[in-house]
Formats: sequence, structure tokens, C-alpha cells
Amino acid sequence: MFAITAITGRVGGALAETLLDAGHKVRAVMRDEAKGAPWLARGCEVAIADLSDAGPLAAALSGVEGAFILLPPVYDAEAGFPDVLPKIAVIREALGRALPPKVVVLSTIGADAERPNLLNALRLLEQALADLPTAVTFLRAAWFMENAAWDVASAHDEGVVDSYLQPLDRAIAMIAAADVGTTAAELLLENFGGHRVVELEAGERVSPNQIAAAFAAALGRKVEARIVARDRWEKIFRDQGMRHPEMRMRMIDGFNEGWIDFRDPNAERRKGRIGIDEAIAKLVDAKAGQ
Repeated sequence: MFAITAITGRVGGALAETLLDAGHKVRAVMRDEAKGAPWLARGCEVAIADLSDAGPLAAALSGVEGAFILLPPVYDAEAGFPDVLPKIAVIREALGRALPPKVVVLSTIGADAERPNLLNALRLLEQALADLPTAVTFLRAAWFMENAAWDVASAHDEGVVDSYLQPLDRAIAMIAAADVGTTAAELLLENFGGHRVVELEAGERVSPNQIAAAFAAALGRKVEARIVARDRWEKIFRDQGMRHPEMRMRMIDGFNEGWIDFRDPNAERRKGRIGIDEAIAKLVDAKAGQ
């Protein structure tokens, strides 16, 4: 039995499907019981827990062979992460009570970056779990290809992909969510001890120009990448509803300036199977099916 948090998301769903298809039992850990019906139909157990109370989460993570932990994505955070720290504390307490033999924690590229930026939230999570007396894998995933979902409409309607990543021909580490899920399943099924870091990216790095080319192929029209000047970022992000855009801006700076990357000499390195063309085609198909 494996306990999976965030099972309704892309990564958690792919992880659960991989385990179920291989004949393993899954306990779906979720906040909303109503969303558990599809997983019950697949034969999963359903446990109701969230990051407001360590008690139910500890119960959900108990009596299993392994657990997958995902801190909800942090998009808008002020320095110090006051809204995130209580959630990290609940995760630490719950895991400390339950002590599943194996834990895979979704982390991120740049979790080891010391400069202030949005990804420091996962750095704090890794630090909080550093003394957990059980086997832990921190799965540091690259920039998600699915971030390009924001660009489907403009690519389709205007033939333009606005890029905060720049310059346009500079390739960075990316990964498809499905590859993160299947890799997390593989890691849970491995026998390992102690703590380890696994860095995961696609077989080839991807530039904004390559994203535009993938959209062009999927849509059958010309699509170009277009730089969004940095002096416009704050206004754009605030207009989108962000209250604390600085940490997000610094994260993008980290990718553009190269200080957010895979650089841990002691980490294991793995590659995903899905390329940018396939990932973008799936995003376009999903939008068309809505």
C-alpha cells in the first residue's frame, strides 16, 4: 500500500495510475471526499486529510510501505513564507508520527539555491525533513512543460508565445508532469536507505523558441516567441492578482541568469521520456477538448 497526496493533480494522478497499473494498492490522501469517487472506482482507499492538522495526515500516512508528499504549489508568497511554514510543519509532524518506511517528496530544481526566490519554499521543506529518521528521496523536478498551458490561447489566436524566460534561444531543464509521476512511482518501488536527491529533467533542454516551434507544429500555423521585458513583469503580475510578485520575479531571474539549475554533485540524475513536442501537443488537444 502506498499513500499518495495530491492525487487529483497531474503528478499525483500519474503516480497513482502507474502504481495501480503495476498491481499495487494505493491510498488516496485528499481534502475533498467528493473527489474520491473516481479513485474509489479504481480500487483505492480514500483518506481525508489536509495540511491544517497533523493528526488526520499522520493517520493517512500510517501503515503503508511508502508515501508521496507534495507541498501545494506556491505562486504568490512574501519573503519568509509565513503562509507556507505552518503547512511544512504539519507535514513534518505527520511524517514524524507515521514514519512510513519510504518517502518520496516532490521538490524542485533550485531547491539548493540560497538567493531569495519563490523556490525557497521547497528548500525549506527539504530542510524541515532533513532529520526524518526514515528513507527519503527528494525528487527535484525541472521546470514543468505544462507551464506552457498559459500560452495555448495566444499561440492559437495570435501566433505568439510571450516569454519571461530569455534569451529566446537559451535552453533550460524542463520536464513533463507525467514523467514526474512515473519517476516518483519508480522511486517508491526501489529499495533505498537514508536520504537522497534525484534530479529529473527531459532528455533534451528546451528554449522558448523550441516551445513556439512545438506550438506551431501542434496548431499548424506560424508561432513565434516574444520577450516580455523585465520592467513590465511587476505590473503584469500585479494585474493578474499577485500581491507579492518579487519572489516570482527573482525565480525567473534565477533561470535566466543560470543560478537556478541542477548543480548538486551528489545527486542522482534521471531523464524523462516525454519531449516538448509531445507535451505541447497534449496541451493543445486538452484545450480543444474543453
